[in-house]
Formats: sequence, C-alpha cells, structure tokens
Amino acid sequence: MKEAADALYRPPGSGPTNAFDLGQLFRKDEVEIWPENYDAVLLFCRLGTQWRTGVGGPTGLDYCVVLAMIDRLGLDADEADDMFEDVRHLEMAALEVMRESAQ
Repeated sequence: MKEAADALYRPPGSGPTNAFDLGQLFRKDEVEIWPENYDAVLLFCRLGTQWRTGVGGPTGLDYCVVLAMIDRLGLDADEADDMFEDVRHLEMAALEVMRESAQ
C-alpha cells in the first residue's frame, strides 16, 4: 500500500532526495495493488480533498469524513475497523512522501 501512496503523492519528476535515495531511479509508472487492499486504496483516492493542513502543510485526513465514507460502504464493524486502519496506513505513507517532497 505504501507504493500506492507514493505513486499518488510524489511529485512527478522529483529526483532522489540524497545520494542514497535510489528509489526514484527504479520508480514504476504503475503500481500493483493487491486485491485485499483495492477497496482501501480506492477509498483513499476518494479522500484526496479531505486533508487537514497547518502552517507546515498537510497534517492528516479529516477523520470525520473518513469515518462517514466508511460508514456509507455498509461494512460490518470488523471490516470497517480494518478499512479505517488500512486508510490510516495509506495516510501515514502519503504524509511521509509529502514531507520528503517538501524538503
């Protein structure tokens, strides 16, 4: 899932951030998303306008909206909890990418 967040939030054409950051040299244009993660990645994409921001940039997603969107999926409680955790993992990966890109 981290690759999905990276693909969504890393600015195009951004090069390595230091001499040891070879990730950009091997970056793919396409990212494989495992079937069990597909719904979480799809929801995460739909949440792209729901970032809370501060002076230093994005701080995280608006969880009120995240939970409302998960509720609309009609999942049982355990599935909803799993979906929320998956979205949070994507959020953390995206925040890491955005912070790296801002440097």
